[in-house]
Amino acid sequence: MQADTTLPLLQGFPPVIDQRTHTLVLGSFPGEASLHAVQYYAYKQNQFWRLMSASLETDMLALDYPQRLDCLLAHGVGLWDIFHSCLRSGSLDSAIRQGELNDFSSLQARHPQLRKLCFNGQTAGKMAGYFSERGYQTAILPSSSPAYAMRSFEDKLREWKAEFQTGLKTEM
Repeated sequence: MQADTTLPLLQGFPPVIDQRTHTLVLGSFPGEASLHAVQYYAYKQNQFWRLMSASLETDMLALDYPQRLDCLLAHGVGLWDIFHSCLRSGSLDSAIRQGELNDFSSLQARHPQLRKLCFNGQTAGKMAGYFSERGYQTAILPSSSPAYAMRSFEDKLREWKAEFQTGLKTEM
């Protein structure tokens, strides 16, 4: 199969993780707004920050981006994506081509305290079995993307909240 030379090779972001991180939220790959802003979940209609705020019972929407990341880390939650790079036109996961996986072996070696991976949507969730085999607890959450509109915010929140509040109670 030939490479599509009409699309630029897009590069993702480094992980947001530290020694307190026990749970990592994995998306597939940053959308156009996020790549442009160099911020995870920068697209205003993406529900990620609303879902995390409600799940962790902390208003991250009022915070600037670096403070949001600090808040996640303080709760033991990190961020990353399945793909390090890919070809894609637009922001839809279905448009991802030639995705190169991030180096999860290195991440696991550097962060042995990491125990749980929560996949933000079905595209990222396709990797759940791979990570389960490597000893991680896994959960596939409904996508925070506005493209996944078949479920209401409240419906998504029930699953997100259950996953993160269970994790918080375990950690405390």
